[in-house]
Amino acid sequence: MGVKRVFAVDLGASGGKCFAGVFENGTFSMDEIHRFDHGCVSFYVADKSGTVAERMHWDDTLLYQNIIEGLRAYRRDVAETVDSVGIDTWGSDGVFLTEDGDMLGKMYAYRDHRLDDMMDVVRSRIDAARIYEITGIHFQPFNISNQLCWFMMNRADMLRPGCFFLPVPSLFHHYLGGVKEIDSSWASITQLMDAKAKVWSKEILDKLGIPLEVMPPIVEPGTVLGELLEPLAESLSLNRAKLIAVGTHDTASAFAAAPVDNVDDSLIISSGTWSLIGKLIPEPITSAEAMAANISNEGGIGNIRFLRNCMGTWIVQELRRGWQIADGREMDWEELNRLTEAAPPFSVFIDPDDAGFYNPASMEDAMAEFCKRTGQTMPADRGAVLRTVYESLALKYRMVNEMICNACGKGTSTVNIVGGGCRNTLLNQFTANSLGLPVVAGPEEATAVGNIMVQALGLDILRSMEAALPIIRGSFPIKDYALQDTASWNEAYETFTTVVQQ
Repeated sequence: MGVKRVFAVDLGASGGKCFAGVFENGTFSMDEIHRFDHGCVSFYVADKSGTVAERMHWDDTLLYQNIIEGLRAYRRDVAETVDSVGIDTWGSDGVFLTEDGDMLGKMYAYRDHRLDDMMDVVRSRIDAARIYEITGIHFQPFNISNQLCWFMMNRADMLRPGCFFLPVPSLFHHYLGGVKEIDSSWASITQLMDAKAKVWSKEILDKLGIPLEVMPPIVEPGTVLGELLEPLAESLSLNRAKLIAVGTHDTASAFAAAPVDNVDDSLIISSGTWSLIGKLIPEPITSAEAMAANISNEGGIGNIRFLRNCMGTWIVQELRRGWQIADGREMDWEELNRLTEAAPPFSVFIDPDDAGFYNPASMEDAMAEFCKRTGQTMPADRGAVLRTVYESLALKYRMVNEMICNACGKGTSTVNIVGGGCRNTLLNQFTANSLGLPVVAGPEEATAVGNIMVQALGLDILRSMEAALPIIRGSFPIKDYALQDTASWNEAYETFTTVVQQ
C-alpha cells in the first residue's frame, strides 16, 4: 500500500484541532499539528421594533483561517502531499449563501435565544409524534428544524433565486472545494431527514415552509466529495487532495472510534461540552417509549446512534468562566480538581438537563435557583459546587442508560467513554460507581480518530469500520475503571431521582 497521509479537522463548540494521520506498511500514527480556541460571540442589537436582545454568532472567518493554518502546518511539518481532507463539527448550525457565494448574514450559534420557543412553533405545524416517526430525532431547541423554520418566518425576504443552505461542515467543504453535500450522520440530526430513506422529508419541509431546493444533497460517510480548489492548493503548495465526507457530526466520528468489544451490550458516552450517551443499533427505533424518553436515532457509520444528549461539562465550563470574570484570573483545571476531590460527597443534586442550565447569564445563579426550587441548600464553596455537578452528571448517565436499555431491549455490561472527557478521571470513576459497571476510557481524541478512519474507508485503506477497531486499540491508551462504593451511590441515586422528578 505504501504511505497514505490524511488531514483531519475537528471543530468543537469551544475549540478546534487539526491532525495528520499516517498509514504506512500496516502501521498507523496520528499527530496533532494545530490547535486553537474559539467561541460564539454575543451582540446586543435592536430589532425593527427597538427591542434590544442578545444575538449569538460564530466567527466562520476565524474557523476557516485556522483550517488554513492547520494545512500550512501540515505542509511545513509533515509532507508536501496529502491524500485527503476530512472535517467534522458540532452538530448544529449553518448559514444561507447566495448563488454568488455571499453569506446571508452572520452564522447564528445554537444557544441563541431566538430558538427558545421554536420547538412549540414546529410542533404546532406538524404533530410531534409524526416528526419522530419520520426522523427519529429528539426535540431540542438547537435542531435545524427549529432554526430553518425561524429563518423562513423572519428572514424569508432575504432569499433570492439560487440561494442555498449549508450546515457548518458543508460550509467549510464549500470554502475548500466548492462542494455543497452533507453526509447522512449530520443530516440525520437536523430533524428534517427521513431516518429510513436517508433523504430530506418533503412532508416536514413543506409543513415548516422550507423549500426543498435550498437543502444540500445527502451522501454516505466515506464519499469523496471533490478536491481542494486549484488556486487554494497552489497557495498552500499542496496537491489537490480529495475532500471526503467523514462522519461530519463529531459524535458520529467519536462513536465510530469507541473500541467496543460487543456492540449489543456496550454503552458509549462521548464526553465533552455535551455528553452523548447511547448504543449502536442496526435500525432506527421510533417507538412511543423512545419518543417519551427523548432518545434520538442519529446516523452513524453503517449503523444508528440510539442516544440522548446530556448537558455535559458545559455547566463546569460556564462556572469556570463566571469565576474568571469575578476573580480576574482563570482557575486552572488542576486547582479545580483538587477542590472537587476535597469536597464532601452527595451534599446536593441537580438535573444537568434542566432548562435553566442551557444558557443562563450566570451558571452559579442558575444552580442556586435550582437548589431553591427543589428545597436544597446551595453548596457553600466552589469545590462542593463542582462535585455536585460531576456527581449529578454520573447519576444522570445511569438514568439515561436505564431509559435506553428499556427502549431498545438490550442491557449494558460495559461503558465506553471517549472524547476529551477521558481526561476527567474523577468523572470517569463516578460513572463506574454510579452505573455499577466497569468503564473503559479512551481514545481521548476519538472524534479525530473516527474522522481519520472514515477517510481511510474513502481511500480504500480499510474495508470496514470493524477493521479499524484493532488499529484503534493498538494505537491509543485505554484506561479501565472498576466500580467502587456502589452502596452509597445506589442510595444517592434514589435521592437524585426524587430531585429530578420535582
